[in-house]
This record gives sequence, C-alpha cells and structure tokens, in this order.
Amino acid sequence: MASALSADLRERVVAAIKAGTARREAARRFEVIPASAVRWREAFVQGNRTQAKPMGGDRRSHAIEA
Repeated sequence: MASALSADLRERVVAAIKAGTARREAARRFEVIPASAVRWREAFVQGNRTQAKPMGGDRRSHAIEA
C-alpha cells in the first residue's frame, strides 16, 4: 500500500516552484515524480491548497438515502 507524502514535502516543492525553480527540477531535487510536482503546483494555483484531499470514505450511501 502506498503511503501519502507529507504536507511539509508538498509545501517545500510548491515553495521551490514559486521561487522560480522549474517543476521538473523541483521534483528531482525533492525526489518525487514530476507529475506530483505539476499537480501540487496546479492545486496551489487553483485553490491556494497544498494539503492532500481526503481519501476513502463512503460516497454513495448519502446519495442512496436521499
């Protein structure tokens, strides 16, 4: 099972990108895949968010009950 990456790591990658580092270079520096760096930067730009979205949970029962 894959583990979630720390919020601190996400913040450091986004901060490096904001400081002018290319997304792929920031990914290499912090040893994450480039797709993650791109997604984290986009999430920050679109919603000023560096935290991961909640995972799992029940998405259907409330719709079925309604």
